[in-house]
Amino acid sequence: MSKPEIRQHLDDMKADDAERLARFNTGGSSGEPLIFYIGSRRVSHDVAAKWRATRWWGVDIGDPEAVIWGSPIELGAQDKIRLLRDKLLRTHLIPAFEMSSEKLDGFIRQIQQIRPKMLFGYPSALAHIASHAEKKGVALNNLGIKVAFVTSERLYDHQRAKIESVFACPVANGYGGRDAGFIAHQCPEGGMHITAEDIIVEIVDKQGQPLPNGELGEIVVTHMATRDFPFIRYRTGDMGILSDKVCACGRGLPLLEEIQGRTTDFVVAQDGTVLHGLALIYVLRDLEGVDSFKITQDSLDKTTVQIVKTLKYQAAYEQKIIDEFKKRLGQAVTIKIEYTDYIPKERSGKFRYVISHVKA
Repeated sequence: MSKPEIRQHLDDMKADDAERLARFNTGGSSGEPLIFYIGSRRVSHDVAAKWRATRWWGVDIGDPEAVIWGSPIELGAQDKIRLLRDKLLRTHLIPAFEMSSEKLDGFIRQIQQIRPKMLFGYPSALAHIASHAEKKGVALNNLGIKVAFVTSERLYDHQRAKIESVFACPVANGYGGRDAGFIAHQCPEGGMHITAEDIIVEIVDKQGQPLPNGELGEIVVTHMATRDFPFIRYRTGDMGILSDKVCACGRGLPLLEEIQGRTTDFVVAQDGTVLHGLALIYVLRDLEGVDSFKITQDSLDKTTVQIVKTLKYQAAYEQKIIDEFKKRLGQAVTIKIEYTDYIPKERSGKFRYVISHVKA
């Protein structure tokens, strides 16, 4: 299964007897956003998988948690759910998109007030907050944080080192997504354990044929708790390697040896405000008729948006994209929109301002 097939058959994929389906969409960091539906059973399985992983690190349900996540728009739509969740699970949601010095000071104060047992969020955001605290001489190593869970982006060694140094806690890497589920998580011994009770992971070649353990290929997942809206042999677009080793921790779950996922970087507004790349991605993600896209910040004065559009794309979207980008980057910034038939996937991730790599 691929994203275009799901888009084409969105309603057909809902089970005839499905009830209480919730509409979700992927974060869009791949440049190829997807709208889909999941049922309550799938949600409960993913939540259970997360909390099992947190227990590996000595954190349990009810321990205070600071989640560095979400856009202000999404938080507003989920206010009631957030308030209930905060009360029951002691989870505190901190929006991590705008990273001005003033906002960072506020994030640090919130973390100090919460005194969380666990941090959860983007590695880039946590590392940026840690660097700001270090620069300001603010100590965050005395809060009793047991672990920082990071997900949704590739974790780099310098980010891990910065987070561990400033927050005085280990970093646990996670791999998954809203669409594919809670695929794998790192244990204290370093193994990336697959949630094998729920998820079958295959590594396939370009023709979709399974590869043996130890060989690099595309990660394909089947989620066994998605009867209401099935994800069967779903192509994630990420590259990885399966391992046949047994982790030193003694857990029998299979291991992902390597994950070469996509990356989402920061962008900088004209006034110097640092923004998470998803602040721009979310503008494009929900526009019907946008098949895939790539955003490149060429300089502080110019940003280029490449779009592969479908017949459902509306001419008015172009001005909407320009207006929304200018709100975030500055009114004097030039927003250049280019339409193309194909956007090749970048594998290196070395472009400083490229915030979306697309088309597996």
